[in-house]
Order: sequence, then C-alpha cells, then structure tokens
Amino acid sequence: MSALFEPYTLRSVTVPNRVWMAPMCQYSAEVFGPNAGVAHDWHFAHYAARAVGGTGLVLVEATAVSPEGRISPADLGIWNDTQVEAFRRITTFLKGQGTVPGIQIGHAGRKASTDRPWKGGAPVGADDHGWQPVGPSPLPFDEGHPVPTELTADQIQGVVADFAAAAGRAVAAGFDVLEVHGAHGYLIGEFLSPHSNHRTDSYGGSFENRTRLALEVVDAVRKVWPEDKPLFFRISATDWLEDKGWTADETVRFSALLKEHGVDLLDVSTGGNAPRVSIPTGPGYQVPFAARVRAETGLPVAAVGLITEAEQAEKIIANGEADAVLLGRELLRNPSWARHAARTLGGDVHVPDQYHRSV
Repeated sequence: MSALFEPYTLRSVTVPNRVWMAPMCQYSAEVFGPNAGVAHDWHFAHYAARAVGGTGLVLVEATAVSPEGRISPADLGIWNDTQVEAFRRITTFLKGQGTVPGIQIGHAGRKASTDRPWKGGAPVGADDHGWQPVGPSPLPFDEGHPVPTELTADQIQGVVADFAAAAGRAVAAGFDVLEVHGAHGYLIGEFLSPHSNHRTDSYGGSFENRTRLALEVVDAVRKVWPEDKPLFFRISATDWLEDKGWTADETVRFSALLKEHGVDLLDVSTGGNAPRVSIPTGPGYQVPFAARVRAETGLPVAAVGLITEAEQAEKIIANGEADAVLLGRELLRNPSWARHAARTLGGDVHVPDQYHRSV
C-alpha cells in the first residue's frame, strides 16, 4: 500500500488519500454589487476538476471574512448568505466525487485592496473599487503601498467576530474542513511577527501578546465550528528575516498552543510578510519546517512547496515528515495529478464512472 494513498482521519472526517489541494486565489469573483465575492462557474469548474482528478481534500482559496478583508476586489468572500448558496453547489459536487471539501478563511490586513496579479498586483484605490487597508500597526507592506489604519482593540474584536461568523457560514455551505489563514503576511500573520507588529498594548511586543489575536480567532471559530470536524491553521513558519521577524522556533512554540486550543493540523508554509526577501527555494524546501513541528509537538502537519513528483510526495509521507502533502501550482498544471500518482505508486484513487476508460 502506498503511504500517499492511505486514508487519513481527523475527528470524524476521513480523507481518502494524502494528496490535498492547497488554497490558491483565483481573483475571479465579481468585484462589486450583490454578487461581489460570490463563487461562480469558473470556481465550480476549477474545484470540480481537481475532485474528478482524485484529490483527497480540496481547500478552497483564501476567502474573506469581510469585504475589507479581501486581498483584491475580485476575491471570494463568506460574509453573506448569497456567497453561502454558491459554495453549496461546489461542496455538493466535491462530496459526490469522494473528495472532502475544505475552505480557508482569512483577512488580508495591510496587504488588502490590491489588483489581480496578472494586472500587476499594485494597490488599488476607490476608483477601482478599493478601500483603506488595516493592520496591527501603521506600517505599509512595501514602497508604494498605503499606510494601513492601525486597528483599535474594539476593531480587533470585530475581526474575531467576523472569523466566527464566517465559520458558521462555512458549516451552512457544506464544508467539512476549515482552515484559518495565519500565513503569508496577511492580518493574523502580521500580528504574529515583530516585523509588522509594533504595538505596545496587549496585542504587541511579547510572544504572548503577538499570538493573542490568532488564539482568540481560533477559540472563537472552534466554538462555532462543529466539534466533530477538523480545524486547520496555516502558518508561515518563518519570515526569512533571521531574528527580525517571526522565526521557526516561535512556530514550534506556537504550534503547541494551537494544539491546546483545538487546532487539528498545521498547514506549514513560509514567507510573505516582507517583500524582496531571499528565500532558498528548491524541491520540498518547506518540508523541514513541517517535519520539525510534527516531531517536537505531535501536532499533525501538511507540507507544501515545490512538491511535484509522486515519489517525492510518497517519501515525505512514508518518512513521517508530514501527514499529507498540499499541492499548489502542480495541481494547476495537472488537475489529475492524484490519479497519475496512484498509477505510478500502485495506490487506489477514486475514478468517476465516466472516466474508467482512462484507467
């Protein structure tokens, strides 16, 4: 039996294999009006193709908990019931293919209100349906980016409430896995890192204070999210800023806290909180960060980052470096990656009746 194609159970949810789809923004929703942030045919086809291809768990892209929490005006959202209804179409189809539907919820913080990447990704103003970003401190992400408005303590509690409300809507939309986005320099990650968090109140300074918002969000979400369904947390294990930002040591320490607060799996990425940082990329370059969390805390982990080959993914699981692999760009290139990997490794994967001639 291939380790990559063994089922994996967290709480009451069993994922049929360890090939999972990482959340990847499509920047393809309507930007304003009653259907702003609503998933449509593009999103359905995009996620359905990966389910038909045998992917065990599909994590829907970063979905904003509020309009101002979007990365771009074209991001998906889950702040109203119209959005929930559109997601139901996707989750129903995924479940019909044996794929577990998950969703990542987040707030972009100071990196909000930017254009689509293929249009340059620069900040956009009100004329292009943009808005004023917010953050832990009035520190812009980069040159040419606006200075974010520093959140007050009351506004921070409003963000926590937005995450909890989004979790409730995710239940109504039919998702079986929920992931809180704390990575890549978005709002929760901004609070975690001393690079972007210069606050002097109870949300800044010490490790305990910088992790306060993340844990408050996790606690609020866990109260709403069903006890029998797993909760994930995505983290950037390092800012790649040496001792000037969030570090791998802090990630291990924080992971133990997340486990105590009801997080079932850590989705381990890196970077995103500072521009033009030197990152030593290469095949599986982020896997050691995931492996360390798993070894030192016992918290299950998923590894991501330049995992492209079936044998490479198999080795990561078989060696106990991670409990699952999350594929990003590789699943954009090949929606049926899981089926092809199963053929290579001798594993079993769901194949729709209509596609049995391809086996």
